[in-house]
Amino acid sequence: MFRVARLIGKILRTTVHEIGSEGGKDPSTFQANIFVGGQIRGGPPRMFMIYPEGNFVESGPNTPYFQLGDTKYGKPILARANRPDLTFEHAIKSLIISFDSTFKSNLSVGLPLDLSVYAADTLAPGPTRRFAETDPYCRTISKGWSQAIQLAFDSLPDFSFDDS
Repeated sequence: MFRVARLIGKILRTTVHEIGSEGGKDPSTFQANIFVGGQIRGGPPRMFMIYPEGNFVESGPNTPYFQLGDTKYGKPILARANRPDLTFEHAIKSLIISFDSTFKSNLSVGLPLDLSVYAADTLAPGPTRRFAETDPYCRTISKGWSQAIQLAFDSLPDFSFDDS
């Protein structure tokens, strides 16, 4: 899988350079990030995020998730909520909360979200789910998260210049 990530990184770097060179365009105007994940029979599942320059990072204990685009809204949720013992169900909940926080702050980001599961050692696609604007789970999480934030905010002490 590491060799696959290196090969795709090399192809991506070359493609970015070639497309940027056509017509005198600045190479920086074309950008792409690619996620590569999978499993070679007998090995562990692995996932890589490949940058336009061809370099990449691998998911692991220090990088348990990848995030593209505008990270300032959703990443704090992931950084605070994720931990090594998180169940799959809790991970999906944190994902939906992270996206919901971004939706509320950035009008260019929105539903639908597509989820696809690949179970280790199955070597076959697993269940999929599309979260649309009418999805009851997304609506419940969004409303509950807003209420929980308000309760947490209300429970914190008020500021006073007298506090030392």
